[in-house]
Amino acid sequence: MTGIEEFIAGVPKCELHLHIEGTLEPELKFELAARNGLTLPYADAAAMRAAYEFHDLPSFLRVYYEGMAVLLTEQDFYDLAWAYLSKAQAQHVRYAELFFDPQAHTSRGVSFDTVIRGLRRAVLDARRLLDVRAQLIMCFLRDFSAEYAMATLLESLPYKEWIVGVGLDSDEHGNPPVKFAAVFERARAEGYLLTMHCDVDQENSTEHIRQCLEVIDVDRIDHGVNSLDDPALHTEIARRGLGLTVCPISNGYVRGDLGHEAIRRMLDLGMRVTVNSDDPAYFNGYVTENLLALSEAITISPQDVLQLERNAFEVAWLPNSLKDAYLAELAAYEQAR
Repeated sequence: MTGIEEFIAGVPKCELHLHIEGTLEPELKFELAARNGLTLPYADAAAMRAAYEFHDLPSFLRVYYEGMAVLLTEQDFYDLAWAYLSKAQAQHVRYAELFFDPQAHTSRGVSFDTVIRGLRRAVLDARRLLDVRAQLIMCFLRDFSAEYAMATLLESLPYKEWIVGVGLDSDEHGNPPVKFAAVFERARAEGYLLTMHCDVDQENSTEHIRQCLEVIDVDRIDHGVNSLDDPALHTEIARRGLGLTVCPISNGYVRGDLGHEAIRRMLDLGMRVTVNSDDPAYFNGYVTENLLALSEAITISPQDVLQLERNAFEVAWLPNSLKDAYLAELAAYEQAR
């Protein structure tokens, strides 16, 4: 193990772009399928993993949503989140914000209550048993209607103490941020923080980022690499101090490279770029592997790694007292090295 690999392995980490359904590893799929009396169209986990071939966002999403069929009970959602949070602890993730897609489940007959109670129990147990803190971000699926998103938002309100914010994900084609302006306005009024996916190299990417800034007034942007295509956009993002949750390995499936030069440029511009894992069970890389992949693609120093993690803790949706505690852990790690 090289010096930078060892440094990355041990550094305290913050994960801000993680779809909990995207952590559903093939082995767990088979376990849940057996428990729920379902038959999967693969001989075993290795065959399933070998079938994961994506060349763009839509091809990934088809496999992604099909895989969720095994998630039916509260215990299924608990086991899903617990498996990720255990992996996170092993990778020295100290804090994670977990996206979940309730419409991907309610649209197939699984209740909102079932989904969130399973996830919430795992979050509480991880804090108590693993010393890993996590919060939930509810995402709306942009290829469904704005009316369905609003109904889902209203359904979430009895549980809003368990949800720190809302996001927007899934297929961007023909589904701009402004489609959901009223939903996000109501979400902010209810006290939720706001983020939206602006995936890499999608149709109208820069226009979607502009809408996030000028119409929705988001607190963070997920991905957002194409902000570099427009000086006015990246200048404004830097001025506001908005976080950008970039996911190198998943970038590689969409654009053919990790977006590593974009991350380097964002660092150089003083933007609050962060490195995350997106859907690690499908892209074969959790947050440590994403940082390692970045280090192999470009020259990054321990100071760069520390800056990426400082950025993440600073833009995390946490009280300042907790941010300061995590930043102190980072400083102690740096001094110990």
